[in-house]
Amino acid sequence: MTTTDPVAADSAAADEAAVHRLRARLRHAIATTLPTRVEAVPQGDDGLAPVAHRRTIAREVLDEAIAAHAEAELLAGRRLLDSATEHDVAEHLLDELFGLGGLQPLLADKDVETIAVNRFDRVVVQYSGGRRAQVAPVAASNEELTDLVRTLAARASSEERRFDRGSPALNLQLPGGERLFAVLGLTAGGVTACTIRRHGYLTASLGQLRRRGTIDVGLERFLRALVRARKNILITGGTGAGKTTLLRALAAEMDPLERLVTIEDAFELGLDLDPALHADVIALQAREANIEGEGAVSQAELVRWGLRMSPDRVIVGEIRGPEVIPMCNAMSQGNDGSMATLHASSSKIAFTRLASYAAQGAERLPLEATALLVASSVHFVVHLDRATDRSTRVVASIREVVDADGDTVVSNEVYRRGPDRRAVPVPGALRADTLDDLVASGFDPQLLASQDGWWSP
Repeated sequence: MTTTDPVAADSAAADEAAVHRLRARLRHAIATTLPTRVEAVPQGDDGLAPVAHRRTIAREVLDEAIAAHAEAELLAGRRLLDSATEHDVAEHLLDELFGLGGLQPLLADKDVETIAVNRFDRVVVQYSGGRRAQVAPVAASNEELTDLVRTLAARASSEERRFDRGSPALNLQLPGGERLFAVLGLTAGGVTACTIRRHGYLTASLGQLRRRGTIDVGLERFLRALVRARKNILITGGTGAGKTTLLRALAAEMDPLERLVTIEDAFELGLDLDPALHADVIALQAREANIEGEGAVSQAELVRWGLRMSPDRVIVGEIRGPEVIPMCNAMSQGNDGSMATLHASSSKIAFTRLASYAAQGAERLPLEATALLVASSVHFVVHLDRATDRSTRVVASIREVVDADGDTVVSNEVYRRGPDRRAVPVPGALRADTLDDLVASGFDPQLLASQDGWWSP
């Protein structure tokens, strides 16, 4: 039988109360003193002092407040907190103001790939190697977590991004490129929950993917030839399969001066961030309706608008609905070499997903017309999966779209899943005229001769 030490319990309660008093004092100092100090600092072009400078000023304010608080605690006859605790409380407040609050330590860990905040005190992370672990709470209460998400939404964009009962879902990109999706009041306990996914490779090349084991040397050269031959490519796979990373790697094979228009639900691709790699990029993001229910701009509308911007290629970060029809129209009307990603469990099921999304569009195309549209626009479907080790992301299948037969899209699987789930070539499956196009773009047809692929042991 275990008993609770009353002395230890009283000490812990006293420490908790002391931390609460310190936090309250520091919050008051930030609210009352920091604005005045910042006003005295030269402002930048955006009317604000640089973030780094504001954080330095805030640190000075907190140091002064900690000293004043210690003096008040001594006069009251209370035991002082140790300096490490004082530092932790101050840093947490700074992270709330200028960083990502309780999420900051997790996002600072480059091995963390996914953060699942099921509620403020139930947090599970997945590391890049596939290991999962439960970690400390990211907020002190549900209200604090909700406020943190709202703060992140306000920082993410100049556009209005609500997060309340009337708009209970939020999708945005964090400053480091991570993607956050949050819901409010929709869970079993009615609490706020969010998921953050980090793309480990904001820049990628086919060579890097080969070295990581995602593709072999034959696939590297095959995919490079597809891009250079301006084939329209649909990248499929499940959540976290590496679709966006592969899309970035394919885009890296394009001419730096090609004009690209990217369409996204939330900025994630980042092709516009490296002018040396892509000098001519327009990155467009869909927009939700404002509080009056006006101002919404869908991805489908953005694709139509993007075509008026004289693009060489159109790239849709992820097809989620009726934008499939204008995207296919873009692919079939001279914008060869365009790309998109799609959630699908296999390369073959991708055509069913496209048909279901097309049915949601204002055009209400029948299945036969949808199949004909897809067959005339999409040239290849590249599917990603996990290898048998369940951690390595690999290209598992590639299909060449051949034609349409009634309501069915006819395709040939030119690379199929091997014993270890990695794609291996199917000799003779690629159409002769397509092979000629790829050879003209520098592809060696002998790379299709090995039925075991060119994977390194």
